[in-house]
Amino acid sequence: MRWMLISVLFLSGCALLPEGLQGVLGEGRTDAAVAPETPQRPQARPDQNEVAPPAPEMSVGTLGRTIATLGNAAEPGLWLKTPLVGAVRQGRVFYPATDQSAEITLIPIEGPATAGSRMSLAAMQALGASPADLIEVDVFGF
Repeated sequence: MRWMLISVLFLSGCALLPEGLQGVLGEGRTDAAVAPETPQRPQARPDQNEVAPPAPEMSVGTLGRTIATLGNAAEPGLWLKTPLVGAVRQGRVFYPATDQSAEITLIPIEGPATAGSRMSLAAMQALGASPADLIEVDVFGF
């Protein structure tokens, strides 16, 4: 009786074996071969309230939002020194308060992505911002 039970369990398990092994055991497969399902990775959905910092050198598009203050007023050019980038690159800033944007040079500085940034006097003027104010700008990379 015990051997019969073991034989039934063994043969029922053969249906779970790959087709090649079933042939070795003398058991043929009559159903269509079905490819095993590949587990799907869940796709990350960004939280609308959080802006995750991007990989600095690889990002194109929105890099994040930062609070900018006037940098060295004697340093010429349109630039933003920000921790949102890891290398010097071209970009654009948008200042929602004036609905103005400007193409600028993005220059990396040390600090977490949530730290503030320093902006040139020329960039502040191009955005229509007062150099005395702290301004919140959206930063985009090219």
